[in-house]
Amino acid sequence: MTARAYLSEAKRLLDAAATRETAAVEAAAAVAASKVAAGGLIYIFGTGHSHLMAEEGHFRAGGLACVVPVLASAVMLHEGAMASTQMERLTGLAEIVLGRYPIGPGDVLVVFSTSGVNAAPVEAARFGKARGATVIAVTSVAYSTAAANGRERIADVADFVFDNGAPPGDAVATLASGLTAGPVSTVLGAALLNAFLVEVAADLEKQGHPAPVYQSANMPGAVENNAKLTERYKARNPHL
Repeated sequence: MTARAYLSEAKRLLDAAATRETAAVEAAAAVAASKVAAGGLIYIFGTGHSHLMAEEGHFRAGGLACVVPVLASAVMLHEGAMASTQMERLTGLAEIVLGRYPIGPGDVLVVFSTSGVNAAPVEAARFGKARGATVIAVTSVAYSTAAANGRERIADVADFVFDNGAPPGDAVATLASGLTAGPVSTVLGAALLNAFLVEVAADLEKQGHPAPVYQSANMPGAVENNAKLTERYKARNPHL
């Protein structure tokens, strides 16, 4: 029954996000589509488990080729989870990581942080703003408000905010001991990201521009389609 309760709560939160965040997603996508149509890119950054969202948007079937993940081992988990937890709290790290990418006024930077208050994501949002990029924060307003304790949140910096609706602490399944397990921020974050990206794709087509969508390598015509897209973007995406 606990598994069912978790899935039910995840569905409830997804339904709530669909109702609450659609207007923000559509508004941000309209800006992003105009930038992509003019040659801009969509950069995605997160630390810890939020870095998964950068990989979620990168080089996948149904995804957009104009997406560039911002990846740095220091703030990922595979080379030391405890070290990455400390690194994402270090002042100055975000500028070093994002400084490797030519983010500018013609681009969009999406910053993921459910707690919304650690130094690296907050400074990443500030970095994007300083470079003139449109900054989107994907965060939990409730969690970041509870965790802020006077600190700046990415929601305070960004041009657009997508509230994933995760509760403070992220977990939603209550165990017999009283502990809560079962984080939902990845499910919610991935849904909001892909909702945004498909809206960008639809807006591009409305403007008369082909949407740069990767196809599954197992589908007819995918090899040719994907080869054209990687050729178009590989000079500007160091992770292709």
